[in-house]
Amino acid sequence: MSLFDLDGKVAVVTGSSRGIGRAIAERMAEQGAKVVISSRKLAPCEEVVAAIGAKLGKGRAIAIPANISSKEQLQHLAEETTRVFGKIDVLVCNAASNPAYGPMHKMSDDQFNKVLGNNIVANHWLINFTAPQMIERKDGAIIIVSSVGGLKGSPVIGAYCISKAADFQLARNLAVEFGPHNVRINCIAPGLIKTDFARALWENPDTLKASTARTPLGRIGEPDEIAGAAVFLASKAGSYMTGQIVVIDGGATIT
Repeated sequence: MSLFDLDGKVAVVTGSSRGIGRAIAERMAEQGAKVVISSRKLAPCEEVVAAIGAKLGKGRAIAIPANISSKEQLQHLAEETTRVFGKIDVLVCNAASNPAYGPMHKMSDDQFNKVLGNNIVANHWLINFTAPQMIERKDGAIIIVSSVGGLKGSPVIGAYCISKAADFQLARNLAVEFGPHNVRINCIAPGLIKTDFARALWENPDTLKASTARTPLGRIGEPDEIAGAAVFLASKAGSYMTGQIVVIDGGATIT
């Protein structure tokens, strides 16, 4: 059996209709997991389900839309997944928000609260809806897709960076709480990845040039280059790792 085998596992991936979340869901499905595709709108989720089904066979993925700002919808996501697939073995908290681009003093209170609510509180909610069954089985893996922004400041996405730093501590604290029950929780901290979510950062030639100039690999990343780490953390290969941050940024944070 491969160390990365996920056969028989059920994985919920938020924000998985595109970008990093979709790449993670597709790669986990390739390793044998049944995956739940979730984002705000049903149609894009169903497109991903259809693509996975066409490649790997029907029944390997289902769509359960959920807005991460709604505690009730996140509860439904956890409960409906358990009803359909019987359990949740892997939770990937990937969905996030960043409604403002610019200095923090120009953010409205609503924008600031949205960042903190969607990027921290929503993870807390969904983990609480999911972890109890993992604790009962004494087996589970939780992955928060954070950001290298949590390791440094920014003149344009400051609140986002604050929220991602908080995700690191959320993972560390829950690793202490869940560890005795063999439930692991880790963060992945991507650098600049070519996704729609980060378009404002890589579409601007000046911003892109400045970013890659500080990156030893000399380029930005692709969503699939994050997915492998998620498979590692969800599988037996990562079974002795918890409370950690996996930085995947082409080396940008070392320069």
